[in-house]
Amino acid sequence: MNLLINFSIFHLGWLACVVGAANNSAAEGCIAAVALIAVHLYRAELRRNELALIVVAALTGLFWESALLSQGWFAYAGQSPLSNLAPYWLLMIWALFATTINGSLAWMKGRLVLSMVMGAVFGPMAFVAGEKLGAIVFTDRPSGLLALALGWAVLMPLVMWIADRINRDPEHEEPLSDA
Repeated sequence: MNLLINFSIFHLGWLACVVGAANNSAAEGCIAAVALIAVHLYRAELRRNELALIVVAALTGLFWESALLSQGWFAYAGQSPLSNLAPYWLLMIWALFATTINGSLAWMKGRLVLSMVMGAVFGPMAFVAGEKLGAIVFTDRPSGLLALALGWAVLMPLVMWIADRINRDPEHEEPLSDA
């Protein structure tokens, strides 16, 4: 897939989810994101690999974001105060993120230190942008940003490693037929 299209699809989906959540329209944002993921999968050469990566990334996001949420360092728009589970719109962003791993972010694969630094910088930046758009509120900004930086320093290379494992799995090597 064209890297610019892949990059654009992710950012359009991210924006739809974040602005949707900030404006009590998370479902609409997620519908837009699902449509963008469908476009990605339609254009993907190895759809089964991409779909597997999307599912694994969303589950990773559920675990990670829920763990962060339970610490009380920030709160999400539309989040039930009784729930320590990450909101569904944030998991959709993880699914969108997965669409970039074999696309516009593939150049980082195998570059452990670079992917750690990029994760540590750009992971928290996305949350700060989400805060400015009204989808997140930091209740303990220093701790939240530190946790995000450390976490994304591990998560970025981890998701890339997972993608490599999925792509090497013989069960996933054959492209899905269009039939």
